[in-house]
Amino acid sequence: MAGTITALVAQKCNKQRVNVYLDGQFAFGLAAIEAAKLRKGQYLSDEEIARLKAVDEIETAHEQALRLLSFRPRSVEEVRRRLSEGKYSEDTVRAVLERLERAGLLDDEAFARFWIESRAQFGPRSAKALRYEMRQKGVPEAVIRSALEGLDETSAAYEAARSQAQRLAQADRQTFYKRLGDFLARRGFAFGIIRETVERLWMERESDSDLHNEEE
Repeated sequence: MAGTITALVAQKCNKQRVNVYLDGQFAFGLAAIEAAKLRKGQYLSDEEIARLKAVDEIETAHEQALRLLSFRPRSVEEVRRRLSEGKYSEDTVRAVLERLERAGLLDDEAFARFWIESRAQFGPRSAKALRYEMRQKGVPEAVIRSALEGLDETSAAYEAARSQAQRLAQADRQTFYKRLGDFLARRGFAFGIIRETVERLWMERESDSDLHNEEE
C-alpha cells in the first residue's frame, strides 16, 4: 500500500476526518488532527501507514468510549466490553482504557458510589441486589464490598416501599402485607427487614386513618 500522498480530502459526513489518497487512489481515513501532520507529495511506507492506522484506531475507539460515557458513568469492564464488540484490537482497547483512567473518566470506585447513590434516589435496593448489579457490570468484588460498607438497608427498604404503600391505600391488611412484602423481596431485602418495613408502613397507614377519622 506504500505510496505518495496525492490528496487529503475532508469527509463530507464528518469534517473531523480526512480521506487520504495515495497515488490517486483512496487509501484510508484519518482523524483531522493526525491528517494535519501530513502533506501532499509525502511518501508513506507500509510501516508509516500501519502506524497511522493504529493511531487512528485508538482515536476512533476513544471517541466511541467518550460517547458512551456521556450518557452515564461506566465501569471499566463495561467500556472494555463495548469496545471489544466494536472489533478493536486488544492493544487499542487497553490503550483507550488507560487513557480514560489517567484522565479520571474511568474509575470503578467512583462508579460504584454513583451506582449506589443513583439507586438510593430512584430505586432503592438491598445490598444483595446492588452487589449483583455491580458484579454484572464487572466491578471488582473488593470495590463492591468497600462501596457497600455502611449501607442502611432498613432505610433503603422503607424508601423503596413507601411510594408503593401509597398505591395500596385501599388494600386490606392481608393484601397490603403480601404485595408490599413481594415488592421488597424482588429487590433482594431479607425477611426480617421486609417484615419490619411492612409493619411500620401498615402502622403509619392505620395511624393516618385514625387521625383522619378524628378530624371528621
